[in-house]
Amino acid sequence: MRTRITFRLPDGITRRHRKLHAFEHLSIHSGSEFTVFDLPDGFRVGVLICYDCNIIENVRLTALQGAEILIAPHQTGGCRSRNPHLMGVIDRRVWDERHTNREAIERELRGDKGRGWLMRWLPSRAHDNGLFLIFSNGVGVDDDEIRTGNAMILDPYGRILAETWKADDDIVVADLDASLLADSSGRRWMRARRPQLYTSLTVPTGQECDTRKLKFEE
Repeated sequence: MRTRITFRLPDGITRRHRKLHAFEHLSIHSGSEFTVFDLPDGFRVGVLICYDCNIIENVRLTALQGAEILIAPHQTGGCRSRNPHLMGVIDRRVWDERHTNREAIERELRGDKGRGWLMRWLPSRAHDNGLFLIFSNGVGVDDDEIRTGNAMILDPYGRILAETWKADDDIVVADLDASLLADSSGRRWMRARRPQLYTSLTVPTGQECDTRKLKFEE
């Protein structure tokens, strides 16, 4: 069994991405292929699911395969951790009282457990690789944690085009200006690459381990 997302294009063709870094259950196996394909309007799209996007090499390889848009569905935020510098959990009571105390839950969703944490790394994925990034995320109760939503669309300079911090289902929409791609910082930096210097990236260091082990140690 694999965690996957499937897209059906207007011409009937189906594209599927299998999560590269699965950890949810011992019966769920990680995928082994990157997913990049063309949309009918001319944009080239890549897909990375949740933890896939945490690994910077995954985003760079997706961009090197021509992706101009990264679709990044997540289920994150408000995660329990032993590390005080990472996210922290949101009190279930704050979520349950969201309709009567909207300020309290939105403060959590926009703070370091939600948007604040995303801002530490998500814009750099778009900026450093010169692509638009469409980030979606669950919001609300997920087992004993509260997911933080914060869906957003970023441009190739890492700037936010549209976002939400609503404590409910919501949709963000933005027009993507393809003319921003060619001269973006990330695209220029990729043209300056010297691949002969990077062969060591493919050599195991001995520190690699299964994603499940890393998650259980957090």
